[in-house]
Amino acid sequence: MYVIVVGAGKVGYYLSKQLIAEGHEVLLMEKDRRRQAMLAEELGEVVAQGDGCEIRIMTEAGFGRADVIVAVTGDDEDNLVICQMAKKKFGAPRTVARVNNPANQDLFQKLGIDTTVSSTQIIFNLLEQQIESGEVIPVGALRNGNIEVVAVGVTVRTPVLGRSLKDLDIGTALVISIIRNDQAQLPQPDTKLEVGDQVIAMVNAAEEAKLRRLFAEHT
Repeated sequence: MYVIVVGAGKVGYYLSKQLIAEGHEVLLMEKDRRRQAMLAEELGEVVAQGDGCEIRIMTEAGFGRADVIVAVTGDDEDNLVICQMAKKKFGAPRTVARVNNPANQDLFQKLGIDTTVSSTQIIFNLLEQQIESGEVIPVGALRNGNIEVVAVGVTVRTPVLGRSLKDLDIGTALVISIIRNDQAQLPQPDTKLEVGDQVIAMVNAAEEAKLRRLFAEHT
């Protein structure tokens, strides 16, 4: 499967690494030259520099033969344009867009984007289900408490593959969701991790590196 990922931030970077590990053909596009050059040192020629909103760049990148176009930039407008052009101009079979502002999610779906992913909405829904009526956790409390939301992926070379959450040494980190087959799930202690899972966790900033090492791929 040929997948074009537009936007080489953390989401695009880790998604591309996982796709490559699974044997897919991947092109990761990044507008910022310094970011592209840095990632190219690690991932090689799969990282291309260019604006994914430009028709010329899309054509050169092979949008016409891609099986999936994934737009995960930090700009909702760019993600919408990329996916719409992929559909209308290049006939892409499937488009996936990151939605940074949950208020835009309905618009994306109405305009024909196949799949939208809003981590903000997913986390809010999970928190809403666990908070009693009338209680609120301000976002500022997360910032002031130095808490971060981290997404880590599971591949065939991830040491935690097949293990249940209760058996993982994740310290004080709180796993709040597992994204499996594009569906968010509420995790249980005996939930076993599968290939392709995206684990969403809230973690103290000081323990983020430890969590990422736990999920790092074996070479």
